Amino acid sequence: MTFNDTLPLIFMALMGVSMLTYVVLDGYDLGVGLLMHRATDDQKDVMVASIGPFWDANETWLVLGVGILLIAFPKAHGMVLTALYLPVALMLIGLVLRGVAFDFRVKARDTHKHAWNRVFFAGSGLASVSQGWMLGHYITGLNTGWQYDLFAAAIALALPAAYVLLGAGWLIMKTDGELQAQAVKWAKLAWVPVVVGMGLISIATPWVSGTVRDRWFSMPAFIALLPIPLMTVAALGLLRVSLGWKRVLGPQCWVPFVLMVTVFFLGFFGLAYSIYPYVVMDRLTLQQAASSPASLKVILVGVALTVPMIAAYTVFAYRVFWGKAGELKYA
Repeated sequence: MTFNDTLPLIFMALMGVSMLTYVVLDGYDLGVGLLMHRATDDQKDVMVASIGPFWDANETWLVLGVGILLIAFPKAHGMVLTALYLPVALMLIGLVLRGVAFDFRVKARDTHKHAWNRVFFAGSGLASVSQGWMLGHYITGLNTGWQYDLFAAAIALALPAAYVLLGAGWLIMKTDGELQAQAVKWAKLAWVPVVVGMGLISIATPWVSGTVRDRWFSMPAFIALLPIPLMTVAALGLLRVSLGWKRVLGPQCWVPFVLMVTVFFLGFFGLAYSIYPYVVMDRLTLQQAASSPASLKVILVGVALTVPMIAAYTVFAYRVFWGKAGELKYA
């Protein structure tokens, strides 16, 4: 394989890593937003403080992933955006609502603060559901029909539940006292729909996609891939067990969050295996969708400069603002 042949694979890998990073990093703060309606006023302030230094920068990875799709795979970008224009628009509206509510809730009068909290919750829900709907249709190759809509709807419900569990794990790790204990209860409640949803989707995916069925249930691939679902089940089981530990409120507060991140990583590897070598399942391969090698080489120079900067900033931000969240303060 020549370097020109490798270029589309490099950009596909970069796009995949960008989207995975976004899902994990923005996933927990979307989950925190979805939990806002269950918290007291004082708890809401601490919850916002726990994501305050990070949430805006987390969305940079979404911009990076979509940007790579646009410039490296323009044919796929046009196909995906044409098929998913409405849910993409709804997702962006949700993200805008979150951004506006995040800033205005701390500056509004007490009589208006509750309204902005509801807007923050609604924006988080709208963005999460839209992402789940898009993922469901993307997995099925953007096909239309009631069975594909039903599959997308199932993921549109399961993904917010997974975000809630991830967000609860974040709060367990980043808070203490009454809110931390409450986050453990929220995680226990979210665990059941996550497990049920993932189980049903795992069963349904081979039914709606013949490509996925052939990839996973042919020999010897089935045996080689078996560790992925087994490790996912083990991570989810250990996560539920860890929520009953007394130590999860102390030095092992990081365990539920790390285990849920592990579940997302395993899901990403399974999805990547199912899709490759397509950019759009059963429609466009990497080579068919990619820009010309000359264009990709120029783009690669820009990516080589920007991606390390984004990664370095992300690491720096998390290092500086690590530790337990305290009272929400604005200068």
